[in-house]
Amino acid sequence: MEKREVWSSRITFILAAIGSAVGLGNAWRFPGLAAKYGGGAFLLAYGIAMFVLGIPMLSMEIAIGRKTRQGAPGAFRSINKKTEFVGWAATTNAFAIQIYYAVVFAWVIAMAAFSFKFAGMVGNPKAASSLFGEITKTSWTIQGAGIPLAMALCLAVAWLLIYACIRKGTVSVGKVAKYTGLTLPLLFLIIMAIKGISMPGGTDGLAKLFLPDFAVISANDLWSNLIIDAIGQVFYSLSIMMAIMIAYGSYLKEETNVAKDATIIALADFGISVLSGIVMFTTMYGVGMTTNDMSASGIATAFIIFPQAIANLTSTGWINALFGMIFYLCLASLAVDSAFSIVEGVSTAIADRFKMNRRKATKRICIISAFFSIIFITNSGVAWLDILDNWTNQYNMIIIGALECIVVGWVFKPYKVLSEVNRNTKSYKIPSGWFIGSIKFIAPGALIAFCIWNFYSLFANGGVYGADSGYPLWSNILAGWAVTVLVFVSGFIAKAVIKSRTDKGLIDEGTEWTDEQDIKIGNDISQNIL
Repeated sequence: MEKREVWSSRITFILAAIGSAVGLGNAWRFPGLAAKYGGGAFLLAYGIAMFVLGIPMLSMEIAIGRKTRQGAPGAFRSINKKTEFVGWAATTNAFAIQIYYAVVFAWVIAMAAFSFKFAGMVGNPKAASSLFGEITKTSWTIQGAGIPLAMALCLAVAWLLIYACIRKGTVSVGKVAKYTGLTLPLLFLIIMAIKGISMPGGTDGLAKLFLPDFAVISANDLWSNLIIDAIGQVFYSLSIMMAIMIAYGSYLKEETNVAKDATIIALADFGISVLSGIVMFTTMYGVGMTTNDMSASGIATAFIIFPQAIANLTSTGWINALFGMIFYLCLASLAVDSAFSIVEGVSTAIADRFKMNRRKATKRICIISAFFSIIFITNSGVAWLDILDNWTNQYNMIIIGALECIVVGWVFKPYKVLSEVNRNTKSYKIPSGWFIGSIKFIAPGALIAFCIWNFYSLFANGGVYGADSGYPLWSNILAGWAVTVLVFVSGFIAKAVIKSRTDKGLIDEGTEWTDEQDIKIGNDISQNIL
């Protein structure tokens, strides 16, 4: 049996976790939602959701990983043999996400490579907004199977970079994270923020971002949507419910302060989101555009709308091209950590549960995923990606999150996890009322409400996502409903395979959570809460 790796240092883990959490959702989805919900109003709701829900759930997953020394399936099996399927659901859903996330990474690489074309688009926003379509050759529909050569090359580069970053486990991840986890994204964002603020109208953009405009929400009756989207953005941007943080936590040293590190990661994630908002708002207002021109869709914001701002940035072509390159290199530095962390979460889960060599598992997963990724670089790839992204995020991930909270909060005893979170802490601890209240009541309640709302909206449209975009029912069945069913039956399939291999003596049954050290802490917490 391989000796389990550990992170080389505390800062390495923190940077790797920040790199995973801080992704494209921070750079393009957050600004779009802030524009939709009156700037500061969304910022306030997002901050509250991060504090009340994000930090407890993030610390919960990291602590479970460290305690069990297992990927998601093994970790949930350690909690209770009957709940292993929750870990497999998270792993299978993450596998689906990694397939198309690599394609998004490839899009960013392509836009960075072709950013020199912005030099010839000064004052021509229409040409700039069509650049993405020219590169990807997308039909914007589910029709078309051609594969552009440029995108095939960029996808190959994306997967080679992902594999190179994780092929040596925590050693290679740690080396990459020192630069891409926070340093490079922060440098690029600061450069763009300075440029945006210095532009005429830039301060108007700042005001729009930070000052709440409740009139926008009231006029469009968006209060319930504001809360739902703020909570959703927290869950999406922290890399929780995707088997990642459990895997990262499983490589932690015993003396790690989970409570403090989880808080640092969440605050860094929040800070990068705000800085991304500053870049988007100041640049858009600086070129005469407004929040009405922005979109809550990340793809539209990054590849269609923001290029228009780049074209109108200055009257000097090479400066616009340079700014465009910096912007897409920034997105690339954000995307690469998130991309390889998803693969890491999947490979850790499979290698741990099936007792495989992790490096071999990683290589096989990358090859298989790269093969499936080809679907999303075809002419119809954008549409298929849109459908799969909606189902994996809006439905599967939310259900998985609710199940995680129910398992920890109700099937298990949350004080056992809290004792692991607060182990090794002296000054900073997550209060029991905050943690247990969130995991047992607030988080599952919010996630279940979120899920019900999403399904209500779906069935109001005939069970078809993207009907207004021309997506037929069969496309949703293939890339949506079928994937969701597979995600939640994967645990039972894996269980049958594991039982077969166990009977043959190829793997063992696994271990259960040992909680002798938690009993006294749990009793003390129970007395304080009740």
